[in-house]
Amino acid sequence: MDSQLTADKGALHLFFTDDVYLVNEPGIQLDTVVSGSVKSASISQPPASPVAQSVDFKFLGNNKRNILILVNDEENEVSDEMGRELLRKIVKSVNLSANDFALLNYAKYKGTGFQALQDYFSSTLIFAFGVTAAQLSLATAHPENVIVQEGTIRMIFSAELKTLDKNPAGKKALWGSLQNLGL
Repeated sequence: MDSQLTADKGALHLFFTDDVYLVNEPGIQLDTVVSGSVKSASISQPPASPVAQSVDFKFLGNNKRNILILVNDEENEVSDEMGRELLRKIVKSVNLSANDFALLNYAKYKGTGFQALQDYFSSTLIFAFGVTAAQLSLATAHPENVIVQEGTIRMIFSAELKTLDKNPAGKKALWGSLQNLGL
């Protein structure tokens, strides 16, 4: 059986009746496909800042429920063993599986703001362990272990997992907030 894939730009006119724009990153060149022929146009853009550029995030999970879990660990992929175990307990306590969330180590993407994360993950809920509102370029500082709203997105900021694991009062406050999530 022959492959149904084609690299012919002219074939697109069979599927689309309107103009189709193929944008080549970083966004300097535009190709317009019209009635099977290709027209090119140059567009000048100011150079994008490193944070504003599209980032391809490496994360764990499938993000089916648009829940983003941010951790901040310079030394480990997620956290040390104690921190990972605490995170497993937190995730299990709100009945989430790896299919439900995206787990991202923010330490690898320092300087990435809330909007860039939101554009990529389309989150409805964000857990931020060791990541502050200021690091996410949010105008308002938020208290730890409390559900807060940032637009339509619910967020919970907490200490880094290693630190939180050693703080019974912090874990208790977080647990109270987790019970109010209604997941």
